Amino acid sequence: MTQAPRPRLAYRHSPGSGPTIVFLPGYASDMNGTKALALEAWARAEGRAFLRFDYGGCGESEGAFEEQTLAGWRDDTVAMLDQIATGPAVLVGSSMGGWLMLLAARARPEQVVGLIGIAPAPDFTDWGFSTEDKMTMLTEGRLERANPYGPEPTVYTRGFFQSGEANRTMFGAIPFDGPVRLVQGQADPDVPWHRTVALAGLIRSADVQTWLVKDGDHRLSRDADVALIVRAVEDVLHRL
Repeated sequence: MTQAPRPRLAYRHSPGSGPTIVFLPGYASDMNGTKALALEAWARAEGRAFLRFDYGGCGESEGAFEEQTLAGWRDDTVAMLDQIATGPAVLVGSSMGGWLMLLAARARPEQVVGLIGIAPAPDFTDWGFSTEDKMTMLTEGRLERANPYGPEPTVYTRGFFQSGEANRTMFGAIPFDGPVRLVQGQADPDVPWHRTVALAGLIRSADVQTWLVKDGDHRLSRDADVALIVRAVEDVLHRL
């Protein structure tokens, strides 16, 4: 059985010195968020290569959102690494993007040289839903949740949930040896900060730091938060 081709992806690539910094948005987000645009502006000012893109079914990319899965978005990320970044890359993953950066690093261990997680949410299909919500996804095929960031509800599908459960990462050591910085708000209602501390402990690299922002929320989009994220990227680049 041949696999259906992935949707055509929209992206913005700024050339510059490597490694390429690649921004991975969160669930149902896109490449035009505050953090992605701020990092792009910083990278351009510094003359560094930068890539942001929309996963299939998101933002400006082709595809229907409710037909997408975590594995499909992982494949989109790997395709961007293979076809656009081409050389060494530092991945900046926001929320679900923090899960995808781990999966992409596993798929391309020679290419991914550094990681920055912003409120990273690996395995959130496991811990981010109640038993009732999981049963709704499995039996009805979809779940709607109120979206605090917009008028339309956020939709989760059976296919996405099952793909997430098949690609969990926090069950043992995570084989990555490059520099890692994890930036996490302690007032985050979506990702408990202790999960990010636990993630840091699972990553095999000795060069892992967790930066906690006591009053930080999930988005970490305030000016001070964005400045801290830029500093985390700089710190990783200096370690390479």
